Amino acid sequence: MTTCFVVQGFGKKTDFTDGRVLDLDASYAIIKAAVEAAGLICIRADEIQHSDTIDLPMYQQLLQADLVIADLSTYNVNAAFELGVRYALRPHATIVVAEEGFKNPFDVGHIVIRRYKHLGEDIGTKEAKRFNDDLKRAISEILAQRRIDSPVYTFLHWLSPPQEVQAKAVPANPSTAGIATAGTHGSVDTNPKGSEVGLGGPSAKSSLDAALERIAASDFVAACPLLEEVCKQRPNDSFVIQQLALATYKAKQPTPEMALLKAKQILEQLSPLTTNDPETLGLWGAVHKRLWEFKQQESDLNESIVAYERGFHLKQDYYNGINLAFLRGLRALRAGQRNEGIADTVQAGRIRRDVSRYAEQVLTSEVTDEKRYWVVATLWEAAAGLGDNVEAQKWERQARALKVPAWMVDTTVRQISNSQAMLVEIGQLSAP
Repeated sequence: MTTCFVVQGFGKKTDFTDGRVLDLDASYAIIKAAVEAAGLICIRADEIQHSDTIDLPMYQQLLQADLVIADLSTYNVNAAFELGVRYALRPHATIVVAEEGFKNPFDVGHIVIRRYKHLGEDIGTKEAKRFNDDLKRAISEILAQRRIDSPVYTFLHWLSPPQEVQAKAVPANPSTAGIATAGTHGSVDTNPKGSEVGLGGPSAKSSLDAALERIAASDFVAACPLLEEVCKQRPNDSFVIQQLALATYKAKQPTPEMALLKAKQILEQLSPLTTNDPETLGLWGAVHKRLWEFKQQESDLNESIVAYERGFHLKQDYYNGINLAFLRGLRALRAGQRNEGIADTVQAGRIRRDVSRYAEQVLTSEVTDEKRYWVVATLWEAAAGLGDNVEAQKWERQARALKVPAWMVDTTVRQISNSQAMLVEIGQLSAP
């Protein structure tokens, strides 16, 4: 059977040119559906089960796969490198895709790039169908015509591609363990003991999917070892590191404070003091916010405010913003000078109004129930913080109507309760 290797990151990745977060797994789901509808086996690197480094099966796929689809969204350096290797190895059967926000570097300006559009982190239903149909047509045409699309073989027309390699590659799909990767003519090498070919336990994708399911079910203790296993296979993947930090501090093992310190250590791999990734900054702020609750150290409170503030200004997002507003109010209570406390209080109100405006814009796009919950919960908290009870009750009804894990609602209720108590105390302190 003909095979397709997809060159792409996985999980949620930040495009540092504009601060947007793209869910590349949502992109891959559409790509995979189109590839399989065209009659090919589809595989991405994190689906390969391997016992050693991923390099060998990755290079085998780049050489032997009948088709390669490379997604350059978020300016993924690894994807660009692998695309270059594919262009050097094979003169034809390579498709390049990217999210519409991708700006062409000079060297790829003459390459056909098929675009798709994210709506927030996700892809809308209508856009998903359009992109799926476009890919299916492109796959059929490219495989039928076998036209040169590699710029290497286009401009260095006297080059000859490598001789065909008959060696077996890693199975193309964990669910088809008896199939080895097809060679350049699409031939299939079956193996009755395929489960033993290059396998070393579950793939990174299966482990990550299982971990995210555990997180969604609030089983953070079970999620941690799964994420640690994925980190071994993909040690530099920011999304995996972020999820491990999240699960670690929420697991509260062996104690809540020690779990926070461990999560802080995990996040240090992502250089939180200098990063421009709003997701990392949000987690760094959350960890220090909770450390302050335990230790009451001003350094933790200030570190959390700095992280949320940077994340908010980078992305203008509701998550960092609503937490920044809360912590500015908290610092207003602890201010040594009355003027400083007033400044933080006024700024907190302005941030809540900005956050409400940003959050309502997100609600106009197609989002999952979980994403919609956090947006609505933010609007609920912002309205409560501004003392607008009518708006707060409206958003509370909408938030509670969504089917989401209980811990999400508990987190919102706790923060709003703390915020309202804080506002009462601020009002008493500022009274004549």
